[in-house]
Amino acid sequence: MLISELAARTNVPVPTIKFYLREGILMPGRTVSATRAHYDEWHARRIALIRALSARGLSIAQTKSIVGLIDDPQGSLFATLGAATAALTPPGDAAGDDDCPRARAALAAVDCVVPDDLPAVAQLERALADAEAAGLPMTEDRLRAYAPHVRAIAAYDIEQIPVEPAPAAFEAAIEYAVLGTLLYEPILAALRRVAHAEQAGRRLADR
Repeated sequence: MLISELAARTNVPVPTIKFYLREGILMPGRTVSATRAHYDEWHARRIALIRALSARGLSIAQTKSIVGLIDDPQGSLFATLGAATAALTPPGDAAGDDDCPRARAALAAVDCVVPDDLPAVAQLERALADAEAAGLPMTEDRLRAYAPHVRAIAAYDIEQIPVEPAPAAFEAAIEYAVLGTLLYEPILAALRRVAHAEQAGRRLADR
């Protein structure tokens, strides 16, 4: 398909597609003349990924990192997935105390062992510090109540990652991990609020 047809297929304006091409987050189409190129379903799928990432607030730099890992995986699937999901965290959001004492204590309380440089550890540190500053610190009892359910969710998510056939599965696996993280976390938060309303109705309706 021509770029105009790709624009119609993806509902993305031609100038935006040209911007993606200039930024290197969308590979060029197959050249058929000095001024024309043909695009295919791969380009439509990549544009859908880019749009999903930008809709969740990711910067062009973050998107470049993610699509770069899809197009040129670094090492094992495990390492590449880790790098791709780490790219979802803006540097400022992951900043914090290098030792992350609150996060380390919380993880130890639920027997969770993760790499020292995992960005989510610094995110956890900041969230725990915010809760503490607001006078509602995360207790060990609450952590232990949450942990089995969070692990069960994570286990299901990881089980669904496509891993065959390798290495062709890399692209699908990274897209799944990145989009699953971005799109499912708000759903989990909303489900928690719905469950709170349900439980509150059962316990507090007559009070």
